[in-house]
Amino acid sequence: MGEAYIVDAVRTPFGRRNGILKDVRPDDLAAQTLKQLVSRTHTDPAVIEDVRMGCVTQVGEQGLNIGRLAPLIAGFPVEVPGAAVNRMCASSLETVNQAAQAIKAEMHDVVIAAGVESMSRVPMGSDGSTFSDNLLAQYQIVPQGISAELIAQKWQLNRDELDAYSYQSHMRAISSQHEGYFEKETFDVPVPDADNKVRTVRVDEGPRPETSIEKMGTLRPAFKPDGVVTAGNSSQITDGASALLLASEEAVKRYGYSPRARVVAMSVVGVDPVMMLTGPIPATRKVLDKAGLRVDDIDVFEVNEAFASVVLAWGKEYNPDWAKVNPHGGAIAIGHPLGASGGRLVMTALNHLEETHGRYGLITMCIGWGMGVATIIERL
Repeated sequence: MGEAYIVDAVRTPFGRRNGILKDVRPDDLAAQTLKQLVSRTHTDPAVIEDVRMGCVTQVGEQGLNIGRLAPLIAGFPVEVPGAAVNRMCASSLETVNQAAQAIKAEMHDVVIAAGVESMSRVPMGSDGSTFSDNLLAQYQIVPQGISAELIAQKWQLNRDELDAYSYQSHMRAISSQHEGYFEKETFDVPVPDADNKVRTVRVDEGPRPETSIEKMGTLRPAFKPDGVVTAGNSSQITDGASALLLASEEAVKRYGYSPRARVVAMSVVGVDPVMMLTGPIPATRKVLDKAGLRVDDIDVFEVNEAFASVVLAWGKEYNPDWAKVNPHGGAIAIGHPLGASGGRLVMTALNHLEETHGRYGLITMCIGWGMGVATIIERL
């Protein structure tokens, strides 16, 4: 089995709902990201054998196979195919894994793993309808926020803990912004302003320097009157796109790439669809076992901050060095554009490994209706 290498990665800045990216169509946003990726890697788009585009709400401007349309908008040759992929919140981590699988199986040599979500222009849940009575006869399906409450209850997490973790996410993200950390992974996105003139944006809009523990404490529970989950300790509704170029060893030699990392191991699991968001716990164990590694071998963990309770419950199971967990903040501060977040987590982990000379990064995400995905990368 061959190796799958990450050559490079890039993303848009992430914008708040109805914020800096609200006037950019998601297919155009994804296309801009693809163009940036091939430009940064000096890749002739004609050599790309597939584009896998994570996207959750595949209707409207995100419908009609955005994985095919975005490369066409980007000016890729018509011979370059593309597919839209939906593994809900982990969709672009799934595309990274699918690209690695295709390369390791020697089916492809060069694949783009991407993702996009405009939660301003395509409302979350607009692709769905009612649940089957046959499903509801088996499971008491609840909103994700209720699942986050159930997790907090099971792992005995109180409101103060959730708010303190969330405040830390903002402070870490703001510190990283001030240090220019995210500039390694973002690019200037042109957007129209109120006067129909074009300006460029590059900085994530989500982190809130003005927030405080006290302000977070004033927020009402979002899902249960007596609950602990609030808008402040949940991920932000966000717009954004991400893309990574993966290549085989043969392609690395043929095109003179200098790969930044290799994909070591991948896992995907199913869990209780009512508790729903505990997937990172077994996915982490499974991917560590596949890689032959231990928690102590990992130099950075990117655990998607869908809700603070998800990350803290995962932490209670693994007792990690918390300095290694989401060291630059996470989705609570930066935002969670559903289809694009997995790619962001991978590149943020990779940039951290390069900055600290670490070796292994573990990325894991919870998923709606009870799943989890995890990936381990090794810096080269």
